[in-house]
Amino acid sequence: MSPEAAGAPARSVESLIEAVRRLRTEIGKRVVGQDAVVDEILMALVAGGHALLVGVPGLAKTLMIKSLADAMQLEFRRIQFTPDLVPSDITGTEILEESGGGQRAFRFVRGPVFANIVLADEINRAPPRTQAALLEAMQEHCVTAAGQTMRLPEPFFVLATQNPIEQEGTYPLPEAQLDRFLFDIRVGYPTEADEVSILRATTGARGARIEAVFTADDALALQQAVRALPCSDLLLQYAARLVRATRPQEGTGPGLVKQYVRWGAGPRAGQALILGAKASALLAGRAAVSPADIQRVAMPVLRHRILPNFAAEADGVSAEPIIEALLAHVPAPSSAASA
Repeated sequence: MSPEAAGAPARSVESLIEAVRRLRTEIGKRVVGQDAVVDEILMALVAGGHALLVGVPGLAKTLMIKSLADAMQLEFRRIQFTPDLVPSDITGTEILEESGGGQRAFRFVRGPVFANIVLADEINRAPPRTQAALLEAMQEHCVTAAGQTMRLPEPFFVLATQNPIEQEGTYPLPEAQLDRFLFDIRVGYPTEADEVSILRATTGARGARIEAVFTADDALALQQAVRALPCSDLLLQYAARLVRATRPQEGTGPGLVKQYVRWGAGPRAGQALILGAKASALLAGRAAVSPADIQRVAMPVLRHRILPNFAAEADGVSAEPIIEALLAHVPAPSSAASA
């Protein structure tokens, strides 16, 4: 793959992909047995999107994000979401200062959202009013406060964690905020061999020090390369058909959609499918998107954008089997035709 084809002016695409490989290696010094999760986080990062990590406690969700931040030369802030958190704790607040001449003036003190990587830990523990403080930041990469709009540093990523089991004292994320996350990543239990490795690594000497191998310029160049990666009209049509098939009123989806879906995904899901697929192809070293790339990212893109109805809840049907039925129902173009 040539740098001209992928649109990366400063460094070759090959060197940028190699930087991502080194980044993955550095994260692996601390995180064992979550390779697919780390890959999806990196896809979201190079696609310029935000990611929601959902999993039970103790699966290294926070450690993964902290390790990613340590391996990147980017400003990192962690926000621990609690029920008493208020919007100004995230965006910042005005304080009244007195100068040496006795004059008083307000000064805006920027909150932790003014960073390259923001860890929103246990995001569903804060009330909706506080959760909404992130909406403008996630969509527009800016914050409006104290009568002015301020740009956030680039690149800007929100990586949030959520515990799906403990629901007491939590506030489910509204659909408008869920839609701002490029990926909904599910973190599962490790295998027995991986769990033994975890025990060995965490109960002995201190873990290995992570070296910063990735810069802000690398991230911005990769985002540019992802945008420039070619994607055929057939694949754009395939992504659009997948998204439209999630909507029961369209009548183009499988039976599970008509039976169990209340609301389907919106146009932002199609954008996420294409950007995620481009990131998947780029990180695999390929110069064009294939149907397999769209299928690879369909689950993290669609699982939080499909709203099951009451019948689905009663029958214990989640979004995952619905997405699997969608992928089986909507025909994919052949790789040769879509190249």
